[in-house]
Amino acid sequence: MPRVIGIDIPGNKRLIISLTYIYGVGKAVAQQIVDELKLDPNMRTHNLTDTEISKLNGLLQSKYVVEGDLRRQVQNNIKRLITINAYRGLRHRTGLPVRGQRTRCNARTRKGRKKTVAGKKSAPGPG
Repeated sequence: MPRVIGIDIPGNKRLIISLTYIYGVGKAVAQQIVDELKLDPNMRTHNLTDTEISKLNGLLQSKYVVEGDLRRQVQNNIKRLITINAYRGLRHRTGLPVRGQRTRCNARTRKGRKKTVAGKKSAPGPG
């Protein structure tokens, strides 16, 4: 298992697929990285040499925002929304869906605990 930017990527998978195990790298970015370094996209990751791994590390650290920096950036964006009392920030704070999904029948199990949304009014009993 080669280590790229402190992450163990699987050695028995194709290079493009195993690069997607890094937070912030999807298939398109992995393809760009492989093209830029002129590597074979179909080669297995365990066949990478030490120089190729060091080139990968250098490119990912210099050109792309990945792993810890990206996670920190996303968390800071969420904190900013919460502190300015934006609607999206309020939804983040209460743990409800942020992007306009319905909450009447779904989104109750998000993040584990029960969320009370809007209780139904009970109909009057018989007689």
